[in-house]
Amino acid sequence: MFHGHEFAQRTYWDHGHAYARYYGRYPYHGVYLEVYAPVRFYPVGFYGYAYSPWARPVPYGWGWGGNPWYGYYGVYFTPYPVYAGPAFWLTDYLIATSLQAAYAAQVQANANAAAAAYAGPPLSPDVKAQIADEVKYDVQQENLAAQANAANPQAPPPDTGVAALLSDGRPHVFVAGSDLDLVDASGRECMVTQGDVVQVQTPPAPDAVQANAIVLASKGGNECASAATVTVALTDLQEMQNHMRETIDQGMADLQAKQGKGGLPAAPAADRGPPVDAGFASGAPPPDANAGAEITAQAGAADQAEKDDASAAVAGGAGGAGPSGPPPTIGLGQSTDQVVSAIGQPTRIVDLGAKKIYTYPDMKITFMNGKVSDVQ
Repeated sequence: MFHGHEFAQRTYWDHGHAYARYYGRYPYHGVYLEVYAPVRFYPVGFYGYAYSPWARPVPYGWGWGGNPWYGYYGVYFTPYPVYAGPAFWLTDYLIATSLQAAYAAQVQANANAAAAAYAGPPLSPDVKAQIADEVKYDVQQENLAAQANAANPQAPPPDTGVAALLSDGRPHVFVAGSDLDLVDASGRECMVTQGDVVQVQTPPAPDAVQANAIVLASKGGNECASAATVTVALTDLQEMQNHMRETIDQGMADLQAKQGKGGLPAAPAADRGPPVDAGFASGAPPPDANAGAEITAQAGAADQAEKDDASAAVAGGAGGAGPSGPPPTIGLGQSTDQVVSAIGQPTRIVDLGAKKIYTYPDMKITFMNGKVSDVQ
């Protein structure tokens, strides 16, 4: 709680450093969405610089050539050869940051992930242009929030989440910041992963907790096909928008530091001042000092649990069922209660009305009308 308003605080641990982010909580369609609240605001004029086109197209060298992620996704992602304005620079920053994270996740999951370069469909110029329009929209919305904060630093941040987006009568695009298991209109299960792009064209029905989205860009394989219609939970859609806004904020900080260098036009002198803490976050609690130690301990516990499971599996294979009896059996027609009783609660539930998907670490179970219809 801060000045009578409720916020969610998340502490992230990245490359040995902890940092906190804050999220306003807003009800929408019967669920609470946690909407990213900027931790800093820039001088109002800097938002104008970031929103407006430059006088002439600007070439810029990112220096990504020797990075493995860039070589891997070289077919999917091509930076603009020149930049007509900061929004296009921020667009490439957003996509590149997402793909770096996607590549790191692949390498972590599979040491051989980088052996062959990505060979799927490319991210089209039209889709990139739509992302750039969304970036400009986000910069404009943060500019309005900065002006409101300057007028009243104690006021809560305005609701700029998907509830506001989906009520303005315009289509909006979202860049995925995490991997999601979805279902397309044909009932096929598929994924979107970091760096994929979806578009929501119309708001969901008043009682719906999901929205229909069209896949504008995906990387092939088990991913949802381009142009497929998929159902995305509103909470997942909000996390996509949070990912975009957080990354754009990082890009704004980078842009401010680099303006006037490397060929980038300089912002007007009056607009180069340092960012200021957002009033609603500056008085919030500091990051958890124990976050690093806690995450390390949890990772160690998870590793030990995996080793214990592997040892139990080996013991069971060598000497029969073992002390815990025969392994649980999951079969077609079983109820959700029977499955949960046998193997416990899932790590994730995709609720599509009559169809529900329970995700476990080693399997996915699909229920139709409360009965198992498929196991993968």
